[in-house]
Amino acid sequence: MDIKIHAIHFDISAELEAHVNKKAAKLEKLSDEITSVDVFLKVVKPETSENKEAEIKVKAPNAEFFAAKVTSTFEESVDTALEAIEKQIVKFKEKARAK
Repeated sequence: MDIKIHAIHFDISAELEAHVNKKAAKLEKLSDEITSVDVFLKVVKPETSENKEAEIKVKAPNAEFFAAKVTSTFEESVDTALEAIEKQIVKFKEKARAK
């Protein structure tokens, strides 16, 4: 599984990069078919308390999952977006089993 982090218009800290890698790697437990995870981090304008956006795109051979969340910290945005993707993967796998 290939994890790519894209920090748009800012430099990412080592702690944030480690956090994203650690959390994204947990997706492998849900599905071993995941080929890549793209994480886009950006600060939303105008400046408000909740302006840290995380967009996550997960690719698998027969599916693609996407979630975007905006919260007050990048860590929280990444966590909530990954939770949404986990739900999407579980739902997808349940539908596949039903067929």
